[in-house]
Amino acid sequence: MLSPAHLAFAAALLLVLRPPASAVTARPIVAGKPAPSEAAATARWLAAQNTWGVLSTISSDLGGAPFGNVVSYSDGAPGEGHGIPYFYLTTLDPTARDALQDERTSFTLSEFPIGTCGKIDPENPTCAKLTLSGKLKLVDFQSSEADFAKSALFTKHPEMKGWPKNHNFRIFKLEIENIFLIDWFGGPKPISPSEYLEYGREQGSAMFS
Repeated sequence: MLSPAHLAFAAALLLVLRPPASAVTARPIVAGKPAPSEAAATARWLAAQNTWGVLSTISSDLGGAPFGNVVSYSDGAPGEGHGIPYFYLTTLDPTARDALQDERTSFTLSEFPIGTCGKIDPENPTCAKLTLSGKLKLVDFQSSEADFAKSALFTKHPEMKGWPKNHNFRIFKLEIENIFLIDWFGGPKPISPSEYLEYGREQGSAMFS
C-alpha cells in the first residue's frame, strides 16, 4: 500500500504530465481543474465549483479579534459564475453584524470539498486553497444586482428561499482587493483582482455566455 508521501508525489506527477490547455481554444471554468500554470483560471474554478467557505470578519463581540464562520455563497448559477461571491446572511448572526460595523473581511475556499484532491491532506500545496480579501458590502435589496444575487444563491441553495422572513436576511457581496492562491509548490501565486475577474471574457468562456 502506498504511503501518503508516495500518493502526494503521484498526484503531483500526474499534474505535471497533463498537457496545458490551448491558449486559443476557450475552456469553460466549470471543466476540470486548470494546470498549475493557470493561476487565475484555478482561482475562478475554485470559486465556481465550491458552494461554501469560511468567511472571516473583524469581531465586534470579541474586541476586534478575527472571527471565522462557515457560510454558503454563490458567484453565479452553475456554469455562469462571475467570480464575485454573494452571501445571504441574517443580522441575527455575528458575521453580518460585524460587516455592518467593519467591512474588512476575508473568504477562504479549499479544493478539498470538491473531491479532486484524492487522498492527500487539505494542507498539501497541490490541494488548492484560495483566500479572497476585501470588503463585505451590503447589496441594495431592490437593485438589479440583488436580483442577480438572489437567482445565483437560490439556484445553488434552494433551501434559502424558505428561510424565515423575520430573521432579516440581507444580501452581501465581497468587493475583492487581494487574492491569495496556493495550488502547487513554491508559495502563493500572484493574481490581481482584475486578472481574476476578467478571466474568461477574452477566451469566450461559457461562464460569461
